[in-house]
Amino acid sequence: MQTTNKIGLNMNGFVKKMGSWSNLLLIVLGSIFLIALEILEDPELTLGEILLEMIQPTLIVIIAVGMVRLTEQFKIQHETQMLLIRDLETARVEGMQWRSGMSELIKGLSHGIAKQFGEWSLTTAEREVGLLILKGMSYKEIAVMRDVSEKTVRQQAHAIYRKAKLSGRAALSAYFLEDLLLPPTSNNSRER
Repeated sequence: MQTTNKIGLNMNGFVKKMGSWSNLLLIVLGSIFLIALEILEDPELTLGEILLEMIQPTLIVIIAVGMVRLTEQFKIQHETQMLLIRDLETARVEGMQWRSGMSELIKGLSHGIAKQFGEWSLTTAEREVGLLILKGMSYKEIAVMRDVSEKTVRQQAHAIYRKAKLSGRAALSAYFLEDLLLPPTSNNSRER
């Protein structure tokens, strides 16, 4: 979440930049401190010898700062992952609740579709194709699912439309959805 002040500056970006500078400052100050200790221990050391001896402690400081930053990043990623898992679980539970609450309606719709397919005298294959079309699958997807050619699925779909006296895929879907999506009645519009 980004925080902005009254001027509109992104405070999170500012804080992150300050964190980077503070890490760099920490490394520099640590290095200066270690150099000072080396000079106090052996004042006869040359500058080259001091710098050579500083490589190891400087690397240790850099690695330590890097580990701290990696740990912070890991913690942020873990928290984000936990939030995503929680959201996914919430969506799954809500989906189950919705399906549970709608199960009678879904059963009724499935029964109504099967009954209408029977009245249109659709074959078993045409019924399967019709249901998959109503689920929104393409002819190609249906062909792969049923392990037949796309041409066969297309022919079966056209047979469905012909027997139902419908113009195509959209008309088939509309045939079953039209009565489900009724406009609000005058009583419903007054209640709002």
